[in-house]
Amino acid sequence: MKSKLLFFILLAVYFSACDMLETHPYDVHITGERNLTNKNIQLIESQMQGKKTIRFAMISDTQRWYNATEDAVKAINVRNDIDFVIHGGDQSDFGATKEFIWMRDMFQKFRMPYVCLLGNHDCLGTGEDTYRAIYGNLNFAFTAGNTRFICLNTNAMEYDYSEPVPDFDFIEKELNNLIPEIEKTVFVMHVQPYDFTFNNNVAKIFQFYINQFPNVQFCLYGHGHRIAVDDLFNDGIIYYQCPCIDKRIYLLFTIKEDGNYDYETVEF
Repeated sequence: MKSKLLFFILLAVYFSACDMLETHPYDVHITGERNLTNKNIQLIESQMQGKKTIRFAMISDTQRWYNATEDAVKAINVRNDIDFVIHGGDQSDFGATKEFIWMRDMFQKFRMPYVCLLGNHDCLGTGEDTYRAIYGNLNFAFTAGNTRFICLNTNAMEYDYSEPVPDFDFIEKELNNLIPEIEKTVFVMHVQPYDFTFNNNVAKIFQFYINQFPNVQFCLYGHGHRIAVDDLFNDGIIYYQCPCIDKRIYLLFTIKEDGNYDYETVEF
């Protein structure tokens, strides 16, 4: 009798302990909002339809820096002149599911639409699966006014040639399906050409494709955690690097109707 009682006590303790255990950090168990890229693209395209001048903010590499990320969202929200926000990748440090959920819940406080690219840290563990579940495709594009924004996965080293990174089929499809209303182009990526994480076997081919698009304004990227402004290929197309959020800076771009643009670094 005592042995049976002891058995049931141990069983109760075991199941109580199981209830206290955390889920696996890479379980890809997503609660809350999903498919956010398409939802936000729809908002951007509808709100920006017909506009000739657009203004957007860029942040990047928010991994680990939760307080700074919250402050960035607040600082951007205070303004009433920003049409949308681009996150350049690396929301997570280790690709853990909760890292993405924590960041997503902060970004959901933006007063304006936003899109997030995939970073190299976001590829770790089951991070790509989590990214796909919360946001959607790794390569995507949207139109803001008369400007096409082409957002690319360039984290080649994370794929070890198992997938085409960058995906030239996607880029070529974008090029072949441009409509006459598209007068300008902006390219966004996490890793820039000539970084060791990029597939530099195709760096010049990549830039060749970029030059086929109408009136390329500039290219944007993150990854390096500092501000940088470079004409990487000496062809007049400027690459702007967005610093990590720990620097408490976001980039602000205004693309104007006359074909020019303004670039600012904003401290918060």
